[in-house]
Amino acid sequence: GEDVKPFTPEKTKEIVMSLQQPAVFCNMVGDWPALHWNAKYLSAVLDGKTIQFRLGLKTVDLVPQFETKCNYVKATLEEFLAWSCGQPSCLSGPFSCYEYSKYWAYADYKYIARIFEDKPEIFQDIRWSDFGFPGRSGKESTLWIGSEGANTPCHLDSYGCNLVLQVQGRKRWHLFPPGDTSFLYPTRIPYEESSIFSKVNVANPDLKRFPEFRNTTAHVVTLSPGQVLLVPRHWWHYVESIDPITVSINSWIELDADHEARVEEAITRMLVCAIKSAENPGAGDVWLNPTEVEATSHEINLQYLNKAVSAYFKCQKASVSEQVCSSSTGTEQRTSASRKRKKREVGSEPEGCRLLTHEFGFSSFKAEKLQKIPFGPHLIQVLPQPQETSSMGAVAVESDSRDLLHENEGGHFGKLHCTRKQLVMSNDCETPAHQMDSDSSPNASQTALSTNDLLDCLVNPHVINLVARLLLERTRV
Repeated sequence: GEDVKPFTPEKTKEIVMSLQQPAVFCNMVGDWPALHWNAKYLSAVLDGKTIQFRLGLKTVDLVPQFETKCNYVKATLEEFLAWSCGQPSCLSGPFSCYEYSKYWAYADYKYIARIFEDKPEIFQDIRWSDFGFPGRSGKESTLWIGSEGANTPCHLDSYGCNLVLQVQGRKRWHLFPPGDTSFLYPTRIPYEESSIFSKVNVANPDLKRFPEFRNTTAHVVTLSPGQVLLVPRHWWHYVESIDPITVSINSWIELDADHEARVEEAITRMLVCAIKSAENPGAGDVWLNPTEVEATSHEINLQYLNKAVSAYFKCQKASVSEQVCSSSTGTEQRTSASRKRKKREVGSEPEGCRLLTHEFGFSSFKAEKLQKIPFGPHLIQVLPQPQETSSMGAVAVESDSRDLLHENEGGHFGKLHCTRKQLVMSNDCETPAHQMDSDSSPNASQTALSTNDLLDCLVNPHVINLVARLLLERTRV
């Protein structure tokens, strides 16, 4: 029948939870009502309701165009569509100061549960149950509406993995594996929970300042309407709209590894807030994402850390209990070898949300797991870019492409749901220390380190991960 999916929900969930590289699902959402969610349709549904748009320049600089460098307007989708078509009516509207040929606009990170709170029936237009997540709908999803050139700075998400449905227009995704983190010059200033940003403008990298970027392995894909991209845990991504109007819907899938990640985020919050709050507030350094509302106090941050640690051990305890129960059922003739195996598994995550490590490795287990992934016309790998290909190139994925099939055969409430992020970056986070003080002599200023320089080292993801593990070990004892 026409409604038969290429993968069952169970098989799709297995792929989502185990695949360690990005891939595109095709022919999985043909019967979703959400496929009709183009900008014109959404404009009618919202019926004059205003939403916030972020506006940035279409010119490409050597530094990323972070959110603190953008302008913001509140407008209706009708006004946005008129502006993007160059209609005279927008000369006096909210977009009147922004020439379409020079600016792009992005209504990003719009939580569907909020903007359609008076129309909850629309949540059922999105059916993540087809991907093995029953009960997950538009209520746990996010909407993105942009014009040509709209983009999201390169970053990784601290929590979950990501499923992204393209509805209207095309978007180009530049993805980098977790192992490339050090080559992407991570920064946490300005701070936003759940996001680690890159200082590199991957669309136009400054290789003189960021030479290690040459060592990255870009995976580039152009996502078309009706396709769903899987972004595995901790994969870096830079996303840009390449058609006049784009609409996307995504949902972050919780993973048990998020419990440790929340401890790391709590540690980061404590350090960033403590050090940045001690600075002169008149310095003009916009270090905090406005979606964070305010710099929380040390006492509140400490409470947050303790709650994160408590949740981590609660999950660990539940994991142990679950495995004890499963091991006591139907195991009368357990061998000595199987006892040792069970003992090693006692600290692992529950089966329902276990993450098969998303770091690249070469174990036979991972290789065997990858071979079982049913790549083909319905699940297409996003392969690494050839070294000789520019990072701005792209691989377009077509559902019925036999050439691509031939090439690829064989081959909590918290931030995650309701306040995931609305990215804002620091005005000066990409500014070298020796440029901070224009009055200083070159020799003297080259040795002047800023607070941000210190924090880039102190809250580096590798350092925070080590601190979190030491802290959890201390608490466990």
